[in-house]
Amino acid sequence: MAQAFLMGLLATSSLILGGIIAIRFNLSNRLIGKIMGFGAGTLISAISYELIFEAVKLGRGTNYPAFGFFGGALLFYGADRLIGHFGAKNRLQLGAAKESNLIVPMVLAIILDGIPESIIIGLGFFKNETGSLAMLVAVFISNLPEAIAGSSGMKKGNWSNLKIISLWIFITVLCALASLAGYAFFGDASNEWLSFIQAFAGGAILMMLANSMIPEAYEHGHKSAGVYTVIGFFVSVCVVVYENMVH
Repeated sequence: MAQAFLMGLLATSSLILGGIIAIRFNLSNRLIGKIMGFGAGTLISAISYELIFEAVKLGRGTNYPAFGFFGGALLFYGADRLIGHFGAKNRLQLGAAKESNLIVPMVLAIILDGIPESIIIGLGFFKNETGSLAMLVAVFISNLPEAIAGSSGMKKGNWSNLKIISLWIFITVLCALASLAGYAFFGDASNEWLSFIQAFAGGAILMMLANSMIPEAYEHGHKSAGVYTVIGFFVSVCVVVYENMVH
């Protein structure tokens, strides 16, 4: 159980790292776009091989994976639109949080992105003792541009460095608790419900990628974002292959 919490903490600690990077350095929009593209590629691979493929195997002969996939996508879509009405439509856009009244919806949107990923990291410990390495790597990388983009807006809104880092620490711990919840509450579920949960997370994360991360990656990184997305996908597939060879 402690391992699930620590791995969730490790995966989302890149939010803190991204905040530190944004405070210490002025990264170009193009570089951030490339990081977003790479992170999107790793997540697409993790969704395909670590979530949906595994969900289909667990729920073979049932409709649980399909219901979970579309349920997760629709729930994320609805929640994302609701948060967007409060001003967090473009939370990955650099400087998007420079207005103080947009900080709360932006934070809620980032938590919405992180909860499904974190639950799956905790759930992965029921498959093996180390959890899903590919999912951990994908979440770690994809969180970096989110934190950099958010922190750049906070800096423009005259947030202190301590306040920025404290916020990322809070979100990191919250997501780590979601990993713990994934281990504690869903580990004893039947194969059918496990398939539903994994597909649900896959649908939610894919909707996030399509609506937020990939468009912003292209806007900042232009056509080179696509190159880094392909590279990210390849790297994540290599991690999956390595995991299967070891286990």
